[in-house]
Amino acid sequence: MFRCAMIAAAVALACAAPARGEDGELAKIRDEIRQMKENYEQRIQQLEKRLAEAEAKAGKAQASAAQAETAASAAASARSGENAFNPAVSLVLQGTYARASQDPNTYHITGFMPSGGEVGPPKRSFGLGESELAIAANIDPYFRGTAIASLAPDGGIDVEEAYFQTLGLQHGLTLKGGRFFSGIGYLNEQHQHAWDFQDAPLPYKAFLGNQFSQDGVQLKWVAPTDLLVELGAELGNGARFPGSERSRNGAGAAALLAHVGGDIGESYAWRSGVSYLRTSSAARAFQDSDALGAPVTQTFDGNANVWIADAILKWAPHGNATYNNFKVQGEYFRFNQDGSLTYDDTAQAAPRFGTPLTSEFNSRQSGWYLQGVWQFQPAWRVGYRYDRLNFGSVSNGIVNSGLGPQPGDFGLLRPYSPVRNTLMFDWSPTEFTRLRLQLAQDKSRLGGTDHQVLLQYLYSLGAHGAHKF
Repeated sequence: MFRCAMIAAAVALACAAPARGEDGELAKIRDEIRQMKENYEQRIQQLEKRLAEAEAKAGKAQASAAQAETAASAAASARSGENAFNPAVSLVLQGTYARASQDPNTYHITGFMPSGGEVGPPKRSFGLGESELAIAANIDPYFRGTAIASLAPDGGIDVEEAYFQTLGLQHGLTLKGGRFFSGIGYLNEQHQHAWDFQDAPLPYKAFLGNQFSQDGVQLKWVAPTDLLVELGAELGNGARFPGSERSRNGAGAAALLAHVGGDIGESYAWRSGVSYLRTSSAARAFQDSDALGAPVTQTFDGNANVWIADAILKWAPHGNATYNNFKVQGEYFRFNQDGSLTYDDTAQAAPRFGTPLTSEFNSRQSGWYLQGVWQFQPAWRVGYRYDRLNFGSVSNGIVNSGLGPQPGDFGLLRPYSPVRNTLMFDWSPTEFTRLRLQLAQDKSRLGGTDHQVLLQYLYSLGAHGAHKF
């Protein structure tokens, strides 16, 4: 349209010019009109060519985008199909480099009956820590299954947890069955890699054999209130310290727990609770030595009761824990045992008492720890923990009779109250990596202080659920 208008304007201009019969002027005008026409036709052809090329490129881009969308949709469908059938798998890798002034292989807690499972300091020099392999998935709309295996540095495999858990019970109820870490206390239910320090506090080692797990069932109820109110009960076989394996029907351990918690403003959150565990032992044996260093086997039969009070307070400015946060937590334990103790030195070449001696044994002991951890910069934390065990009162009928072994013949049960101070620094550049330095002054063993230096790495691979509060 623009071209026609220009041509028409040129013709009108030519017609409007004075008709003087000057052929030279008319020829010049006609030549200019012809040149304008050719120039505009050439420009229009170029524009039309560019338009065609642009449309072709746009068509190819739309086709590529459609193909990419189709491929992405197919890949998403494939992943969805895989997730529908494959469980989430995660692996936690741990390792240490340790120095200790006392031999870790001779570790014990003086004054307290050995559990047989208390974990001492890592071995000296470089060592592979306990790795953890976890598999979890929803089984159906009603149940979820979880299995967690502990891969020991020496090559052994232990099933830490293997349980089902309900998903759809009403009225705030959740049922769990199988093998699981008991919900008593605060730290017990957490896995070791989630702890703020490399090892468990002394009360956990002395009274729960480092960590108490049940083969049984657990029922929890959460109240429909703004304030967290959680009540729970457990029944299990009680095969682990402070219980033991028993060849009899019925439950060997029972536990009750109650926790409350909530928020204080937008920067503070808290939780506190009380727990009770009752279990029994049948021929729970441990190795000791008499006053002369000769081997002695001691065996406990009876009941054990554990009461735990726990509390934790967390602070994060305006609820954002990314940059700075602080938490303080502590637990107090009361541990009672009532039953009988057997003292057997007949394995010696020349036994001092000839036959095993058995008498009543009752103990009332306690312990506690308090720790604080401060994240002073993103990814950087520092923490301090103080542990203490109180020997309390122990009534040993064999000693009380005055006719047999004396206190010095019960090497591990001599009156003593251990303490320990631990300082740690750690760096977590991502949620999957943590490097830790831990320094400890450990007075668990009578007669000396174990100075410990520990470097630890923790790496998490694969899908891993959120840690508990």
